[in-house]
Amino acid sequence: MREAFGATFIGPEGYLNSATYGLPPKVTLNALEALHRAWAEGSVSGPDFDAAVATARAGFAALAGVSIETVTMGGSVAAVLGPVAAAVPDGSRVLVARGEFTSVSFPFAAQHDRGVTVTEVPLADIPEAAPDHDVVAVSTVQSADGARVDLSGLRAQTEGTDTTVILDATQQLGWLRLDLGWADVVAGSNYKWLLGPRGVAWAAYSDRLAERLVPHHANWYAGESPWDSIYGLPLRLARNARRFDTSPAWFAVAGAAASLAWLTTVDHRAVTDHCLALARTTRQALDLPPQESAIVSIPREHAAARLQEAGLRAAVRQGAARVSFHLYNTEDDVDRLIEALRG
Repeated sequence: MREAFGATFIGPEGYLNSATYGLPPKVTLNALEALHRAWAEGSVSGPDFDAAVATARAGFAALAGVSIETVTMGGSVAAVLGPVAAAVPDGSRVLVARGEFTSVSFPFAAQHDRGVTVTEVPLADIPEAAPDHDVVAVSTVQSADGARVDLSGLRAQTEGTDTTVILDATQQLGWLRLDLGWADVVAGSNYKWLLGPRGVAWAAYSDRLAERLVPHHANWYAGESPWDSIYGLPLRLARNARRFDTSPAWFAVAGAAASLAWLTTVDHRAVTDHCLALARTTRQALDLPPQESAIVSIPREHAAARLQEAGLRAAVRQGAARVSFHLYNTEDDVDRLIEALRG
């Protein structure tokens, strides 16, 4: 077991793969184990999960710097971006980063029959190119290599314009807190740096965008009073962003609530400093270019195999080994990584 920022983690030894999925604190594991027992006993009740949904929604809003009234719940980033892509006018010009994670780019590329075009440019060119497009959709931290978009530049270039700005903060929220409330959409999955189970994602829609969106996933849980909108017409959806909610995945949202409730109490400046220090040491030791990111791409032959042989959990993205540091990692993890690759 390992203690980190006041929480206990049972299995982070050699785990350098939070960009793929994060490890839950013990409080989350305990909550899920109790829930599974209640399921097996037949004592689970649907309304029991309403509090978890509210807690998790509030946690995402706090970490993303958005109003809770603007936050909707879905099953994945692509699911919460789907209604946004469906709402862009025919012939819209969409800008994405070259090599962008496809949950960000595919929902818009799928609109090609309506004349929607999607243009890829290098990540560094996003801010300058944004005003010439109707929509810009970009991950704040790139999944493959940890590169960060110039958010201040993007904001300066698009603020006060008609360009819709969509940010996927999946690889940021949990280790890096930034001001994202100015964007039209802030989306994020819960199972990576937010340390929850897979199966729930969030998005904040700005007021100017939400009024144009159709709740294509309209369902009973999107009702103003969900337990009173299970049967029959008329349509009676929530007035805020809850009208875009999908029905909650019970276990996923319960785990999300437990992890987010804890994460909102953590000193995120300290978490950022901790993660960046570990990544910085790794880059310096391996003669990699500097980059202020918790994700480190290691384009060395056999790097992934050597890490695996050393008992370290990493990933391979775009042909390079990818390691990622979170709050439960330590300098010992870095030492093991460096020793494995130098050997």
